[in-house]
Amino acid sequence: MKRITVLLAEDHTIVREGFRKMLEMEDDLEVVGEAQDGRQAVALAKKLRPAVVLMDIAMPRLNGLEATRQILKAVPATKVVILSAHNDDAYVKNATDSGAMGFLLKQNSSHVVCDAIREVQQGKMFYGPTIARRLHQLEDKSSDRADRSQSRNARLTSREMEVLQLIAEGKANKETAAELGISIKTVEKHREKVMSKLDVHDIAGLTRYAISAGIIENSVQLTIV
Repeated sequence: MKRITVLLAEDHTIVREGFRKMLEMEDDLEVVGEAQDGRQAVALAKKLRPAVVLMDIAMPRLNGLEATRQILKAVPATKVVILSAHNDDAYVKNATDSGAMGFLLKQNSSHVVCDAIREVQQGKMFYGPTIARRLHQLEDKSSDRADRSQSRNARLTSREMEVLQLIAEGKANKETAAELGISIKTVEKHREKVMSKLDVHDIAGLTRYAISAGIIENSVQLTIV
């Protein structure tokens, strides 16, 4: 029997180890790699070409939503299942719009996680039980916060999303430039465009937006630079 190869992308070591042990108990699933941030997840996905990536939505350096977009662009055959501790409508909508085939809560049982991997590997969408019960409501809310958040996210380029995350994590322009391999002046230009597109004009506001959109976790401290 050919096993379904899985890449785990989760920044909390104890959680990642738990998923690995859980998946190793299944005869048809094989963990081929582990990533502790979004950039590493993208690099490993390109190298290992797993069938499925189990992706935490909020990770350092590059969030799960943008990592998903970059992985699917580089390895179209790979399927992504997003993991989150939150079932906010905006998180679900943004995950779907990023190209993810599934959305699970970290509270879901092990058999739900395994079923999700098997289903998306076959090209089927999969949502955890709580999310599935509410899914039809999302389709009827054309003006809710999830739609507004998604539409604003859609206007940001991939690089702008990366800059937004690093700024919201409290990185100074110099640190952001070093992380992305670009000049400080370029960071400043991206920062101005992000603020203009989102109609947000201070760092605290960008951080609040990033939290509400699921780009970073709300444990990140607000830092004014």
